[in-house]
Amino acid sequence: MSKLNFLLDLIKNPATRFYYLSAHGFYHSMSDEEYIKRLWKYKMGDKPLDLENPKTFCEKMQWLKIHDHNPRYTKLADKYAVKKIVADAIGEEHVVPLLGVWDDFDDIDFDKLPDQFILKTTHDSGGFMICKDKSTFDKAAARKKFKKALKRNFYWSGREWQYKNIPPRIIAEKYIDSLGKPDSLEYKLTCMDGKVVFTTVCKGIAHTDLSLRSNDHFDRNGERMPWYAFYKPSKDPVSLPPQSEELIRYAELLSKDIPYVRADFYIVDDVVYFGELTFYTWDGFLVFEPDEWDRKLGDMITIPEHLMK
Repeated sequence: MSKLNFLLDLIKNPATRFYYLSAHGFYHSMSDEEYIKRLWKYKMGDKPLDLENPKTFCEKMQWLKIHDHNPRYTKLADKYAVKKIVADAIGEEHVVPLLGVWDDFDDIDFDKLPDQFILKTTHDSGGFMICKDKSTFDKAAARKKFKKALKRNFYWSGREWQYKNIPPRIIAEKYIDSLGKPDSLEYKLTCMDGKVVFTTVCKGIAHTDLSLRSNDHFDRNGERMPWYAFYKPSKDPVSLPPQSEELIRYAELLSKDIPYVRADFYIVDDVVYFGELTFYTWDGFLVFEPDEWDRKLGDMITIPEHLMK
């Protein structure tokens, strides 16, 4: 969309205007429910939203955002705190080694870091920078990026409650060369009530153009599922890894007693590494092809009775 068309849309379209203003810090006083209704209008257009009796996958995601405020989720979404939880649950060998943690970018002693590493924020999504060569690493650009990121509370953009109280910090992790490439593979296991329902094999570069990544979904029996959302299936043959049962075991240990969560993993030199836990895939605003899968997957999510009271 050109700048002129965006400005015209901003003037004419209340949903676009709401989204623009919300991104600039407005509406913090608005309740989660009202905010989500407004955001739904922007993201999903005229598609109905029933928060009184949610049935579809996307409706149940929004309902859970409003009502499921388990304090356990804060640590599980914290990229620093979750490392110990995962190490205790499935083993330290499955956690990418931590090189340091800091409250401020200026506290980082780069002399003590190896030549290659990854910097990540602990409290949001997509906040990272890769250093492949410390001698050419643009510290000024990194400083600008992380200073800005540390001031941001990711909760406000989609009202995902688990982000609200995470302490904003920066961590450095060991650099893994096989990740972040066009042929990189990630395994994302969607869990409902602590049971893996399907596994998504993601090929390509994360947080990039949709055309540079593919998603193939497989059910619990290893059968390919006939739907997609945003990322299309791979044009090349993609299959589940030999470690599939191991991934399922780990995902179910980490998702115990949670209505919905996605456990992400990598496999490097035949070793399974934990990536992160995602409580609301695509913020709960997915466009399914075909659309009937929004309801089919929604039927698989059981809202706990204690949350209904």
